[in-house]
Amino acid sequence: GNGVADDKAIYTYVPQMIKYYLNEEPILKTVPTYSMDNAEHFQHVFGNIHKMVIKKTNESGGYGMLMGHAADEKQIEKYKAEVVKNPRQFIAQPIISLSSVPCYINGKIQPRHVDLRPFALYGPQGIEIVPGGLTRVALREGSLVVNSSQGGGSKDTWVLM
Repeated sequence: GNGVADDKAIYTYVPQMIKYYLNEEPILKTVPTYSMDNAEHFQHVFGNIHKMVIKKTNESGGYGMLMGHAADEKQIEKYKAEVVKNPRQFIAQPIISLSSVPCYINGKIQPRHVDLRPFALYGPQGIEIVPGGLTRVALREGSLVVNSSQGGGSKDTWVLM
């Protein structure tokens, strides 16, 4: 599986890992990721907190996050105190503007934010991109959190060829 490669604690280092292990430049850009145990990163993140999301590295499903744009000063200070206690357990990323799609909710068509997770299979014949994927939907109006454990859902994803 990809458990090691999908560990939030190493997101910061993925571009360097690609260069080191594959001797190649990354083909796809990644979301800039900041390790909160790096003093420079820490200052940058909390200096721009209303544009950032901070995540616990040992949590999944949208738990243990602070969405800076939606947090008040009290929430930010409380979360910052947690980060200071053990900064190695946190990473931060800029809040990404997700696409929105029409969803049929409560008898009306309404926009909701989504993210797409495409899938690639690797086998003896090489890499094959699966004609579809997982589209995760933030079902709460205005939310950017698409995890099903946080009230998100999914939509059919069709790829026309």
